[in-house]
Amino acid sequence: MEQSRFEPGRAGLVDEELFLEEDLWVDDDGADHTGWFCVRTEPFPCPAHGCTFVADFMTAAHLILVWERRDDPNLLRHANRALEVGRNPRIAAYESSFGPSASYYAWEAAGGPVHGVRAS
Repeated sequence: MEQSRFEPGRAGLVDEELFLEEDLWVDDDGADHTGWFCVRTEPFPCPAHGCTFVADFMTAAHLILVWERRDDPNLLRHANRALEVGRNPRIAAYESSFGPSASYYAWEAAGGPVHGVRAS
């Protein structure tokens, strides 16, 4: 694949062979999370080596993490962590147009799967 710019919400593979055996985790509950809350951030690239996905939200395996309550302690903890690393977090009401989502607690119950390992 030709080297390209990072673009928010766009994904591509630099080396398809790196990802042939990887299965991304999916929140199988099929719930509509519209009206739940997520953490919008400044755009940042996926840390997986060779992945060109750029997130505008706190994500796990390219899924926007959502919480049912705006004052959920884990939402606030993750927003604070994003603030500590300079990502300018803002709590927002999730809309399906933002992209695929996963309940934070379903993700946590699944063992907190991630897309890849941070590039060294």
